[in-house]
Amino acid sequence: MAETPMRFTEFSRPRLIRFSDCDPAGIVFYPQYFVMLNGLVEDWVNEELGIGYDALVTGRRVGLPTVKLEADFRAVSRMGDRVALGLAVERLGSRSLSLRLRCFEPVSGEVRMQVGQVLVTTSLETHKAIEIPADLRAAILKGAMPS
Repeated sequence: MAETPMRFTEFSRPRLIRFSDCDPAGIVFYPQYFVMLNGLVEDWVNEELGIGYDALVTGRRVGLPTVKLEADFRAVSRMGDRVALGLAVERLGSRSLSLRLRCFEPVSGEVRMQVGQVLVTTSLETHKAIEIPADLRAAILKGAMPS
């Protein structure tokens, strides 16, 4: 199946920047953003898509490994900041999907950091790319808007 050109709604969650997210300067230590955003992907699969991340990975043995990651850090986030994390699908292919993930200030919309991420669906038995499962594809497409 070929790439599906569409626009997708953004899934977002509020997030408090915690002590454990920060370096000694009191700002987010950059790898912690990746931990936060990985949690957002799990929340999206669980809550927005209704698939169940655990059921997908451990039950059905379908992996979603990252094959490309590009980050842009624009402004610092400090301990105690209340931010929002957002996820939008940018491209839906046959075996992969490209996501735009971001951490932003929820009132002003100021982007603190943004990530472009490509996930590939794989068999956890063979570790080879597989077609995006039909139910996962259908759930993702529910968030699509006319282009």
